[in-house]
Amino acid sequence: MNNLSTERHGIYTVENENKCCCGCSGEKKPFYITTAIAYGSRKPHIGNVYEAILTDTIARYKRMQGYDVFFLTGTDEHGQKIEELAREAGITPKEYVDGVAHTIRGIWDKMNVSYDHFIRTTDDYHERAVQHIFTKLYEQGDIYKGSYEGWYCVPCESFFTDTQAEGGKCPDCGAEVKRASEEAYFFRMSKYADRLLEYIESHPGFIEPESRQKEMINNFIKPGLQDLCVSRSSFTWGIPVEFDSKHVTYVWLDALSNYITALGYDVGEKGELYSKYWPADVHVIGKDIMRFHTIYWPIFLMALGEPLPKKVLGHPWLLFGEDKMSKSKGNVLYADELADIFGVDGVRHYVLSEMPYANDGSITYESLIARYNTDLANNLGNLVKRTMDMTGKYFGGIVPEPAESEPVDDELRAAVAQGVSRTGELMDSYHVADASESLFAIFRRANKYIDETTPWVLAKDETKRARLGTVLYNLLETIRIGAVMLGAFLPQTSERILGQLCTDARTTEFGGLAAGTKLGAAEVLFARIDEKAMMEKFEAERAAAEAAKAAEAPQKPEGCALIGIDDFMNVELRTAKVIACEPVPKAKKLLKIQLDLGYEQRQVVSGIAKFYSPDQLVGRKLIVVANLKPAKLCGVESNGMILASGEDTVRVVFLADDTPLGERVR
Repeated sequence: MNNLSTERHGIYTVENENKCCCGCSGEKKPFYITTAIAYGSRKPHIGNVYEAILTDTIARYKRMQGYDVFFLTGTDEHGQKIEELAREAGITPKEYVDGVAHTIRGIWDKMNVSYDHFIRTTDDYHERAVQHIFTKLYEQGDIYKGSYEGWYCVPCESFFTDTQAEGGKCPDCGAEVKRASEEAYFFRMSKYADRLLEYIESHPGFIEPESRQKEMINNFIKPGLQDLCVSRSSFTWGIPVEFDSKHVTYVWLDALSNYITALGYDVGEKGELYSKYWPADVHVIGKDIMRFHTIYWPIFLMALGEPLPKKVLGHPWLLFGEDKMSKSKGNVLYADELADIFGVDGVRHYVLSEMPYANDGSITYESLIARYNTDLANNLGNLVKRTMDMTGKYFGGIVPEPAESEPVDDELRAAVAQGVSRTGELMDSYHVADASESLFAIFRRANKYIDETTPWVLAKDETKRARLGTVLYNLLETIRIGAVMLGAFLPQTSERILGQLCTDARTTEFGGLAAGTKLGAAEVLFARIDEKAMMEKFEAERAAAEAAKAAEAPQKPEGCALIGIDDFMNVELRTAKVIACEPVPKAKKLLKIQLDLGYEQRQVVSGIAKFYSPDQLVGRKLIVVANLKPAKLCGVESNGMILASGEDTVRVVFLADDTPLGERVR
């Protein structure tokens, strides 16, 4: 579908000449579209995945129009939160984000997100370019060294003033904030504030919807921009500042730069893709990060002397009923799990149809089922199946030759043409939900046409055979044209329909389906869902999940013997470092671990092979029971026991890298 197919060091190279789809020698017009990169802390819920599906729909539509599309998505993988989560999991931050990035990419692929490049902010070319950007901005005086004291939100990676963090809560996400003070580098935002305001006001389409533009101007720019913290020194999981190893690059300078580093941008080097695709035609992002994309990012680009993106589109949130999705509330829905129930296109259709342009959308199991049954099973699926079955029954599955039109035929064709045109207009302005509604209006009109023409009645009169052929041809053509347009929204369904019609015709004008074509077998596209049975199933699964959660909750130990302080002091706990580790032969659960206690080295056998691989342990510091009597496990001597928690899931108690060896733990 796209000619950007070869990846070299994380950067795609152009292999084929971009010829215009009309067959002339002219090049296709480039179109660069991006999602915000997903934060690599955990599996994204359906609200997060909506952004990728929305962006994919726009990208597919632009390809249909003949544009040379470059669609970028990816993961944001640095920051304090990830460092903390990795520590809790007992693995390195890189191991942690590798797992999450794999999960996210897998969900994108499952949901048919047709990205051209998936960037990770741990990619070496990105990290190198960010270091160079930071240095350039510092050397030209836009970044300076200072110190920061304020309220810090770990999930948002943001500092807030006393006023902003009133009540000890983050004004963006509602999480508790922590008082933090540290040395940091700052970007002089105020230097570019007037220039940014002038740009926004002179480019009315730069921020959409318009309400978001007013919010950015009135709430942030006009009150005065504070200098932005662009480095951190209280944690290490980030891109190191080239000239100051105590600091790592703050997440937003790091993450936002992905839109140009993915195209090969580096200080003093822009590359073929950057020259071709930048500035971006549209950044598709959530409304909660508008400030970063419409204030910080444009100012960074101004400081670098680079063009600004043409448009930043801030989409609303997808709520669960009336509430924001939250794991703590237990109302999180996941796209891949929903796709196992409703199909990929069932989920895509729901989020694309239910999300307004400017206001928050809502999802519930009840509304999912209702939308699926009404639009997909009844309106579209039934239309295709009925038409295919009638063509098979009355014409042996051969597309009939259309005869003269009657007024009702002209009305159908006019409705189809209007629907196609209106869908295109709405897609051009990124009103995707309205565009989906306009497209499905075509299918509803076709169903009405069946009721108006009653083909089953025509079939009873041999003299009406030509008329019957015209009716069925018009229905088949309406379905074909609708399926072509559907390719941007529901790609799997589009291909299934066109496959049944046995046609490669992608025109949206009547006459593309050749008379005499042998149709394929009719199939059910969307089986109707029994709402009562499905809701009972969901309720049973919810109850089972709650029961399992309750069973997993920590229980007060019973029957444990009390010991005195003297007994406890007889247990010698020492700090140690893993210097080597290997599986115990013929023992699936055991690892043979070599420990350095500072004053000696010793061997310990531990039953944690199910939970840790040797490379996850080597180099890590932990606690060992140093005065345990030696024992043999599967014939291998063990002189101690490492400290860990859990039973079904075991977690080794790891220590900080700077912990001295051989210290007694009390």
